[in-house]
Amino acid sequence: MASGLLSIAMTGINAAQMALTTTSNNISNQNTAGYTLQRTVQSSNPTIMTGSGGLGQGTNVVTVERMYSQALTNQVLSAQTNVSSLDAYTSQISQIDNMLADQNAGLTPAVQSFFNGVQAVASNPSSTSARSSMVSAAQSMVASFQSMYSRLQELSNGVNSQITSTVNSINGYTKEIGDLNQQIVAASAINGQPANDLLDKRDQLVAELNKLVKVNVSTNTDGSYNVFVGTGQQLVVGSQVTSMAAVASAADPSRIVVGLVGISGKVQELPESLISGGSLGGFLSFRSQALDNSYNQLGMMASSVAQTFNAQNALGQDMLGNIAGNANFVGNFFTTDQPTVISNSNNGVTDPVVSATLTAPSYNGTNFYTNLTASNYQLSYDGSNFSLTRLSDNKTWSGASVAAINTALASDPQGFTLGATASTFSAGDSYLIQPTKDLARNFSVNSSVAADPRLIAAAAPVAAAVSLSNAGSVSVGPVSVGPNYSANGLPLTLSYNGTGLTGFPVGSVTVTNGNSSTTYPIAASTDTIPFTSGATITINASNTASAPAVISLSLSGVPANGDTFTVSANTSGVEDSGNIVRMGQLQTQNTMLGGTATYEDNYAGFVNDIGNKAASANVSSQAQTALLNQATAARDAVSGVNSDEEAAKLVQYQQAYQASAKVIQVASKLFDTLISL
Repeated sequence: MASGLLSIAMTGINAAQMALTTTSNNISNQNTAGYTLQRTVQSSNPTIMTGSGGLGQGTNVVTVERMYSQALTNQVLSAQTNVSSLDAYTSQISQIDNMLADQNAGLTPAVQSFFNGVQAVASNPSSTSARSSMVSAAQSMVASFQSMYSRLQELSNGVNSQITSTVNSINGYTKEIGDLNQQIVAASAINGQPANDLLDKRDQLVAELNKLVKVNVSTNTDGSYNVFVGTGQQLVVGSQVTSMAAVASAADPSRIVVGLVGISGKVQELPESLISGGSLGGFLSFRSQALDNSYNQLGMMASSVAQTFNAQNALGQDMLGNIAGNANFVGNFFTTDQPTVISNSNNGVTDPVVSATLTAPSYNGTNFYTNLTASNYQLSYDGSNFSLTRLSDNKTWSGASVAAINTALASDPQGFTLGATASTFSAGDSYLIQPTKDLARNFSVNSSVAADPRLIAAAAPVAAAVSLSNAGSVSVGPVSVGPNYSANGLPLTLSYNGTGLTGFPVGSVTVTNGNSSTTYPIAASTDTIPFTSGATITINASNTASAPAVISLSLSGVPANGDTFTVSANTSGVEDSGNIVRMGQLQTQNTMLGGTATYEDNYAGFVNDIGNKAASANVSSQAQTALLNQATAARDAVSGVNSDEEAAKLVQYQQAYQASAKVIQVASKLFDTLISL
């Protein structure tokens, strides 16, 4: 009997000792990252059946169990990867938001200052100092565009660097997880018991990996993990690890993308849409949702300012009397680059070179406007047909040739046309077209105008006057010209014959009164056009080589029979501001997005969009952080070490140990009693 008591007591001591050791280990690792609370699991030993019934034989520790909940852990992982993604996204987009919102560094004050300079020249067109100030304001404005482009370039380079370093970190974690898979399988095979510390370490690595990119984890029957990214792309399968690679995109070498390294060493690019969550997903989302659009918006605005201002400047006369067609006339006040076209690296080396050229701005009779959008495009060839896809909304134009694509764009203008060298396309060829991305980089004031501000075409090339002998009260309003105007055949004398005006060249005359326009054919100079006070009269000769065309003027008042009006070249236009006034009006006219938005409207929309995205990301980050804290608290309630609870367990297991020791003491006395008999 004494020996039985000793045996049972020893099982109790051993169990209490293991429980004390486990509790002590819990307390020691209270602040160890990834540590999971452990507990001993006891079971009673098999009983011995006797004639008096079953007699217990003590206890044994079946295993040391981790207090682990896969469901709660998954909740933490899901919240953590979202927080990491949003934090990375917010940290990047806030830099653009701050840049755009800066009242001093933003584009709004620079553009306003430039147009203030335009207004100053309009007020005093003969002042060379006013013209010099306008050029200086223009140079400051283009410097603001260039500075903002440089800042975006820094962010782009930073994102590329972050992607590269993140991918390297991911590869480090996946290799360690693969190694641990192997160690866990080996350790578990020795005695069938879980390798708790190794399991904790592996779960911690998965948690750290999940901060970098969202992963999905499955468990094999041998206890090893499989780790997948995206829609099931393998990173770890047991002890086999597939490395990620940060490589230059085949579509755009300036863009670092993520790929998987195959067995042969070849890298397969992953679509960015497959990479989500974690800081890597945040960086990719920032680039595709904010940075790319910022480049395009900036370039679109720079190009629109340049194109519309140049087009209007080309309709004027400079201080030296030069107009369009003269050798010394400078039509372009600003200069910009042409769109960028990048051939996919998978295209054949002998395949054609595709180019893109900005189309001239459109004219609505009042002002010029561009048709550019803040989007990139992709030109693809499938072996028989071409398709041009606008990547912002996947709108597509198709045709059997590049020329056919241009024909389709003519009826739905996008602000550019395409060209290709005379080579043969191959099936699968693709080209990335960036109409506006880099247009702010070299946006500048024409060097000729910068060197000589007198070349600003402030005056209208044509003037109109009433005869001093007129008996009526008619006065002549500002004279303007439109695209492809002709000043040939001037002076032109118009006469009032009591019914209307005569003297127009053969062609047509359009009379616009408010929103109503009427075009009258002119077969001979004696044809009469009805007189309407205040209406705009546009002269369009059919033979522009010898007659004036696209010249508009207005006559207001009451004419008398025989009154004459002369339209002539503006030979003394130094004091004239007819064209610079129209340049200044571009600030408030619909000059962008197909004539639907002003410069300010478009820029304000761009700033507002970035601000909304930044604010939304910040709010989402706070919400996800709260969810992460809740999920972490729920997990820690099960898996975390509570020092008070562990202290209570120490007392509990100490008392159990002492009680078993007491049994040994009793058994020893009983044994001594037996011996003394």
